[in-house]
Amino acid sequence: MYKILCKDGSAKRGQLETVHGTVQTPVFMNVGTVGAMKGAVATTDLLNLKTQIVLSNTYHLHVRPGDDVVKKMGGIRKFMVWDNPVLTDSGGFQVFSLAGLRKIKEEGVYFHSHIDGKKIFMGPEESMQIQSNIASTIAMAFDECPPHPATREYMQNSVDRTTRWLERCKKEMARLNSLEDTLNPNQLLFGINQGGTFGDIRMEHAKRIADMDLDGYALGGLAVGETHQEMYDIIEKTVPYLPENKPTYLMGVGTPANILEAVERGVDFFDCVYPARNGRHGHAYTNHGKMNLLNAKYELDDRPLDETCDCPVCKHYSRAYIRHLLKAKETLGLRLMVTHNLYFYNTMMEEIRDAIEHKCFKEYKKKKLEQMKEETK
Repeated sequence: MYKILCKDGSAKRGQLETVHGTVQTPVFMNVGTVGAMKGAVATTDLLNLKTQIVLSNTYHLHVRPGDDVVKKMGGIRKFMVWDNPVLTDSGGFQVFSLAGLRKIKEEGVYFHSHIDGKKIFMGPEESMQIQSNIASTIAMAFDECPPHPATREYMQNSVDRTTRWLERCKKEMARLNSLEDTLNPNQLLFGINQGGTFGDIRMEHAKRIADMDLDGYALGGLAVGETHQEMYDIIEKTVPYLPENKPTYLMGVGTPANILEAVERGVDFFDCVYPARNGRHGHAYTNHGKMNLLNAKYELDDRPLDETCDCPVCKHYSRAYIRHLLKAKETLGLRLMVTHNLYFYNTMMEEIRDAIEHKCFKEYKKKKLEQMKEETK
């Protein structure tokens, strides 16, 4: 059950109660695509990094190790040793990202595995079955993430099919949750709003799926090539047509600035690979801008990554040492960078929740964005 605790303008401070624990929102979901954080960060580390919920991917877990294996091991949470909620992406984004390996039809999508070329078919029912086997807390409906740019005709046809697929997902989810051998019979279902940068298609689709009374709603198909301002405009136009009393999730977004802008427009849930990916490439998020630790000026710098940060990395390690690890291609360097970045993101979400509670979100956002533009000394 989702409950709004307070609001500051359109920014919502809420909580989602699930069978696997309560999620305080707005929230950032740490991305563990195949049941693991990239950068050698263990699930046992995540609570110290203020992580509430992890995202894993249906398609990737289906391909390897196989959702049947995950089910036999007691579900993804038991398998990866994580007691808290997990959200599974439906595989719909792979329809977009693996464009060269798939064919979309009304019944679903025909893939070739990116690992061994093996033929795979995934439709709404298959996606729900795989996610039920994985036993995530929240399952995402199977959709098509259309390419950007796309013609109005392509977009409308795609969105109509996504709506038909959503009806099939809802029906199949209800069936699966009623079975005796289902690992999580309380699995929640979030629907996905699509429509690219066509505001009218987005709004009409939002109205249609809002009537289906799902557990939550996502905005998909953004951050795929459009400008930041186009994305913000679409969020602003679409969110008012999604049920306010259900969580709203902006998929695959984003930078700290993207998150701040989207929270102001009523979004609760976020996920993005940036903290881990940028960390692995030597980029640290700090309260004084993003820093590239590979720069020579940090070679003899004995300060922590961020002198205002309380994370386990900043408490112990210097910029010089972490830079040395990265240059030496030591895995520990990646681990320390990703650990810090995840802590930074989760702390920012904590600050956002606090700012909404104290009715000072606009001031907080302005100050944070100004800090982000600074250059780390």
